[in-house]
Amino acid sequence: VQLVESGGGSVQAGGSLRLSCAASGDTYSSYCMGWFRQAPGKEREEVAGIDSDGTTSYADSVKGRFTISKDNVKNTLYLQMSSLKPEDTAIYYCAVDRGFSLVPWTRVARYSYWGQGTQVTVS
Repeated sequence: VQLVESGGGSVQAGGSLRLSCAASGDTYSSYCMGWFRQAPGKEREEVAGIDSDGTTSYADSVKGRFTISKDNVKNTLYLQMSSLKPEDTAIYYCAVDRGFSLVPWTRVARYSYWGQGTQVTVS
C-alpha cells in the first residue's frame, strides 16, 4: 500500500484547506484510515479517523472544524480543515491499518502504512 498526501500549504488563521491522500495497492482489507499530525518538537498525534463503515472520530482539538471523508471509488481519503488556528501548524500524515484491531484509532501503532506527509502552516 502506498499513500500520497497533497493539499498542504500556508494559510491565514481562520482559513481553510483540504488535504487529500491517494491510496494505491491493496487497501481492501483495511478497516481504519486516519489523519495524524506532528508539530516541531512534539509527538505525532491523532487528528481524525474513519472506519470502513464510514464511522468517523475526531480529536477534541479539531471537532467542529475538521471533517474526514473518503471516496471508495477513487481510493482517496480527505481532510477538510476550516477555521484553522496557528496551533494547527504541523506536518499532516495519512495512515491505513491492515484490518480490524482492538488498538484504538488514536494510536500510531495501529497503522501499518503511512504517507510522506504534507506541511500545513497557519499564521
